[in-house]
Amino acid sequence: MIRLEHKGDCCGCSACAQLCPTHAITMEEDNEGFLYPRVDVARCVDCGLCQRVCPVINPYAPREPLAQYAAKHRDDAVRQSSSSGGVFTPLAESVIADGGVVFGAKFDTTWSVVHAYAESTEELAILRGSKYVQSSMGDSYISAKRFLEDGRKVLFSGTPCQIAALKHALGRDYDNLLTVDIACHGVPSPRVWRDYLSSKRLKMHAADITALSFRDKRDGWRNYNVKICFAPAGGAEHAAEVCTVTPYRRDLFMRGFLKNIYLRPSCYRCAAKCGRSGADLTIADYWGVERYHAPLDDDRGVSLILVNTPRGEALLRGVVSQVECVATEYDNALRHNPCIKHSVSEPPLRAKFWAEYERVQLKAVEQILNELHPRGIRRMLSRIRYVVDKIVKRR
Repeated sequence: MIRLEHKGDCCGCSACAQLCPTHAITMEEDNEGFLYPRVDVARCVDCGLCQRVCPVINPYAPREPLAQYAAKHRDDAVRQSSSSGGVFTPLAESVIADGGVVFGAKFDTTWSVVHAYAESTEELAILRGSKYVQSSMGDSYISAKRFLEDGRKVLFSGTPCQIAALKHALGRDYDNLLTVDIACHGVPSPRVWRDYLSSKRLKMHAADITALSFRDKRDGWRNYNVKICFAPAGGAEHAAEVCTVTPYRRDLFMRGFLKNIYLRPSCYRCAAKCGRSGADLTIADYWGVERYHAPLDDDRGVSLILVNTPRGEALLRGVVSQVECVATEYDNALRHNPCIKHSVSEPPLRAKFWAEYERVQLKAVEQILNELHPRGIRRMLSRIRYVVDKIVKRR
C-alpha cells in the first residue's frame, strides 16, 4: 500500500491509481492544488503493485546521452508556432504517418492541463506548445498499453517523472514504443493557475478564454510573452476577441513559477533527473545557443535534443529532412539547462507563501517576490536585462 510520509515523496504521476487492480486508489487535490493518492483501505488487497510502479520508490539508474544536437525545424512557420525549435512536430507527424498514436499534454475546456492522445496530424495541434502546469494523466498509461498491445506505434511525451511512471506501469519494453521527455524546471500549483485565470477573466470582464499561449514569440524566442485571448464581453455578435500579451518577466504567474515559489514539493528533489526517466529523446530550449552555434540563432527558437537510446536516434534520423541538426557538446548544453541534471532549490519563503495565500491569494505572489528581490535590486536587475537584451539583438 502506498504510504506518504512526506509530500515530496509523490510526483503525482498517478501510476499507482491507474494500475490498482481493485480501484482502491484515487487521486485527490491538496490545499495547494496538487494531486496525491488516497487509498481506500477497505478495498486494498495489499498486492504491492502500487509501490512497484512508483517512479519515486523505484528510480531508474542515471545515464548520460549518446549524442546531443542543436536543432530547428527548417520551416520558419512551424518554429514560430512552437515553443522553441519546432522539433516535436516532425517527430509526432512521423509516428502518425505510420498509423501510430501520439500522447501529450493539452488544455481542456477549463484551461486545466490533461494528458490526451492524437491519431491525426490535425489533432496534433492541441499537443504542441509548452504548458507550465502539471497535466492530469487520466488513464493515459492504460490507453498507451492498449495501443501497444494492438501493435500500433506509440509516441508518449511528458515530463521525466511521467515517462518513468509509464515505463513502470507498462511492466516491460515494447519495440513499438517511443518516449520523449522535456527538460523540466518543475511543475507549478494548479490552484494558483486557476486563480490566476479567474483574475484575468475578471479584469477583462470576460466569461470565456478562447486561446492561450505561454510562449508567444512576437517579440522573439528569448523575450517571449504570455498571450491570453478572451471572448467578446456580453457575447456580442461579430465582435472581435480581445487578447492580452504580457512579457513573461512581468507576468505574475510566470514570475512566481520561475522563482520556484509554488512548485510541487517533489520537484525540489526530483527522482527522474540525470536521464532517469528512461526516455528515448529529451527535448529542451537550447538557451545559450548563440555562444556555441551562432549561425543557427535568429531568435526564433532552437531546440536542444539529447539522444538517449538507439531507438531515439532512429526516430530523429527519420526526420532529418525537416530538421536542421548540429552536433553540440553536452557540457555546453548543461551550462544553460541545469535542470536536466539538477532539481531547483526550495525557496525559504515557500511555507510563508502558502500561509499568506490562504489569506490574500494572488497578492501573496507579489508579496513574496518583493521579499525575494527588494525594490532597488529589482530595478538593477531590470536594467541589466535591458542592456543584455540590446547587446544580443545587435549580434
